[in-house]
Amino acid sequence: MRVFIRLILGFALSVVLIVPAFAEVTEVRLTRQPGLVYLPLMIMEANKYVEKEAQKRGLGDLKVSWVVFNSGGAAVDALLSGNVDFVTSGGTNLLVAWSATNGQVKGVGGSGAVPMWLVTRNPNVKSIKDLSDKDKIAVPTVRVSTQAVVLQMATDKEFGASEIHKFDSLTVALGHPDALIALTSGQGEIDSHFSLPPFEQEEVKVPGVHVILNSVDVAGGPVSNGVVFSSVKFHDANPKVYAAVLAALGDAQDLIKHDKRAAAQIYLDASHDKSSVDDIVKIISQPNYVFSLAPQRMMKLWDIMYRGDTLKLKATGWKDFFFPEVHNQPGS
Repeated sequence: MRVFIRLILGFALSVVLIVPAFAEVTEVRLTRQPGLVYLPLMIMEANKYVEKEAQKRGLGDLKVSWVVFNSGGAAVDALLSGNVDFVTSGGTNLLVAWSATNGQVKGVGGSGAVPMWLVTRNPNVKSIKDLSDKDKIAVPTVRVSTQAVVLQMATDKEFGASEIHKFDSLTVALGHPDALIALTSGQGEIDSHFSLPPFEQEEVKVPGVHVILNSVDVAGGPVSNGVVFSSVKFHDANPKVYAAVLAALGDAQDLIKHDKRAAAQIYLDASHDKSSVDDIVKIISQPNYVFSLAPQRMMKLWDIMYRGDTLKLKATGWKDFFFPEVHNQPGS
């Protein structure tokens, strides 16, 4: 009997050894958009941080593909259709995807939280109270981009809950590079832009262009206008690849913290921006520029979107829509 048991155990062990483990993907596809809030992703790409973290985890030569979008809406569509694996967009776009899929899309971690300025060339507009049907505001995505939602937040404070969507009809979907051109050309209907660094810094250099709203004032600090997110399906099926991406994101944020000049040069190389390294270092060294895995004021975004009937899914806290791997972060 003992010999028989040994034979059975030996056969079972041989089967375990010759049957390969469930294979994770051999290619991972990530997205980013233009702007300094996406700087960690640019660093991940330039320094091949995902590839290096994959090697540490025994994944071999993982192929890493990058796709650049000009709007969060298009990026989210790519994720939901299975054309990419990780999306980086505003925190509001994560919330839309999380709610629309009943929790099957969740946040990986914060990319960045930086000030957003609503600027205009209309001399008669000194605050949002002066906006009228004559004004057209460029935002990345109508109604659901972080800029559009912060405008709703400001409108709620100024005019009351019944007026949350008062200015939605004034917004026009336009990527930041195109919005910069439209605003500063002085031509066309776009006379305002809810912007993002470094575009807002360029815009206020133009005579007559001035700031009428700062997202930091509205939200009480920076909000996560850059968040990496993915599907529960990918997270569960590819734990090592997922871990490599998360670690690479943290590596990139560490570089920004410890070597801003190197980070600034990577941004200029990736964006072909005509600014100097000193210009970019000056911007990202200012207060309220946060590059951290910890989500910033996500529940404030959820609250205004839920009360404004943009989201249907309730949340008790930010951890409801982020994967457990970042639950130890000081998010909000």
